[in-house]
Amino acid sequence: MASSYLGIHTQIRQNNRKSVQLLIAFPLLLLAVVFAAIASLAFLPEDSTATWDDIWVMFFSAAPYVILITTVWFLVAYFSHSKIINSAVHSQTLERRDNMRVYNLTENLCMELGMTMPKLRIIEDKALNAFASGLSEKTYTVTLTRGIINVLDDEELKGVIAHELMHIRNRDVRLLVISIIFVGIFSLLVQILFRSILYGGHRRRGNDNKGGGAIIVIMIIVVIAYFLSMLFRFALSRKREYMADAGAAEITKNPRALASALRKISGNSHLESIDSEDVKEMFIDNYPDNKDEGLGFMGGMDRWFATHPPIEKRIEVLEQF
Repeated sequence: MASSYLGIHTQIRQNNRKSVQLLIAFPLLLLAVVFAAIASLAFLPEDSTATWDDIWVMFFSAAPYVILITTVWFLVAYFSHSKIINSAVHSQTLERRDNMRVYNLTENLCMELGMTMPKLRIIEDKALNAFASGLSEKTYTVTLTRGIINVLDDEELKGVIAHELMHIRNRDVRLLVISIIFVGIFSLLVQILFRSILYGGHRRRGNDNKGGGAIIVIMIIVVIAYFLSMLFRFALSRKREYMADAGAAEITKNPRALASALRKISGNSHLESIDSEDVKEMFIDNYPDNKDEGLGFMGGMDRWFATHPPIEKRIEVLEQF
């Protein structure tokens, strides 16, 4: 069931709080993985003489380096976010003279919200989709596909733009970027450990493979942490879509127009030129292609790992708004 609408300022406060919580929770989870890895490497060999005091000493020695590397990674990814997104989607600046209709719709909504107008960009693709990006007023951007501009009427397009403005206004973009970066760190750790097991196994034989068991245990720990971070990230993303829909309905006073837009978008939103799942998560629609296979275990798994709620449920909520 969708969350009830809480109001713009309440959402902003909640998202600011959640951003801080994420900035604390993900590093803590990463440090917990490091601690578990050190303990596994120290204790699993049969001839180990390590003590818990030794484990803590090694952990506190390693922790500053882990924090430093993570901080540098985070800052680089965070501040290069907009350039990476624009490059990945091959978007171009949408000039005012080329589409006064989109500019007028966006400006009117921004005046109503009392917010600075974001940049507008376009993807030359017939698919129907849109997304918001940027982490500050200088980088806030709403990107639309050529298809969504051409197919939707003014009220429908207004609803879509309002939805994306709500993501910016509520600071959903920042929350999403933080979660993507930290989940990416766990993903890299899984890949490194997998390759260590895959290629390292060829060089170890018999009793020389004392560290092999430890690496497998570490791999299991990291995979569990990665799995949990993914579930949290996707659940958070789905909730944000419901909130943005509700906010757009309140701003435009026309929830059925956004519902109509989503109905047209459904089944026509896939951009073949974009491979990045992190980018797709930002779109107004990114539900799995096999959304009709809702029964059974695999259907449940799709729902757990979906970045967006089913578009039919979003339409149903809007039509009852």
